[in-house]
Order: sequence, then structure tokens, then C-alpha cells
Amino acid sequence: MAKDTFNLERAKSPEEVGVSSKEIVEFLRDMKENKLAELSLDFSVDIINLVKFLKSNHESIISNQIGRSGTSIGANIYEAQYAQGKKDFISKLEIALKEASETGYWLELLYRTKYIDEQTFKGLSSKCTSLRAMLIASCRTAKENAK
Repeated sequence: MAKDTFNLERAKSPEEVGVSSKEIVEFLRDMKENKLAELSLDFSVDIINLVKFLKSNHESIISNQIGRSGTSIGANIYEAQYAQGKKDFISKLEIALKEASETGYWLELLYRTKYIDEQTFKGLSSKCTSLRAMLIASCRTAKENAK
């Protein structure tokens, strides 16, 4: 017997295979949130490694600040996944966005004070900017869906 393969012409609507449009939207939202959670976790690892480097060079003021703000992004995103409601979910994402903004500031300051080189700055700043963009989009979508 031939293996059944996907054929666009034979594809059925979600409802015909027993999946509602609402379930598809929720699935896509979960996938987006998981990508955001994964990116924030990777960024947190980068920040922890940066803090280790800074402390090995006897820098403690900014390293403490960026360590808190940079890892808080992911913590709030993970916490949002188990929010007690839509308002709590939005609040956690907005806090993560504020922390990402603060982290961007500390990265700029570290670069301008020559604690990190341009390549390190650009790499971390790019990841931070990506997180901010995803958080802005997620906040906007969550607010629209809460109406």
C-alpha cells in the first residue's frame, strides 16, 4: 500500500479534520511564545556569561544591573506562560519589555565605556532588539485579544 503524502489539492479545512480555527490561533500563539521563551533563555545565558567576564575584570556596578535586567526578561516571559489571566499575562510581557529596554541601555553603556568590544555589543544588542520587537508584537496582540 502506498504511503499517504500531503497534497495541497486534497487538503481539508481545519474544521473538516476536527480542529477549530480558535485552536489553530492558540497553537500558533503558543509556538510564537515558545520561540520568545527560547530566545530569552539563550539571551539570559549570554548575559550570565557577560557578567562572569565583567566580574573577572573587576567591574561590579554595571554587571550587577545588567545581570538582573537581562535575566529578568526570560523570567517574566516564562512566568507569563502561567499567568492567572489576560491582564496578568500582558503585565508580565510588559515587564519583560521594560527589562529588555533597560538591558539595551546597560549594553550601550558597557560599549561606550569600553568594557565590551563592538562585536560583542552588536551581537548582544541585536538579540536584545529582537526580544523587544517580539515582546512589542506579543503585547499588542494580547491587548487586542483581550478586548
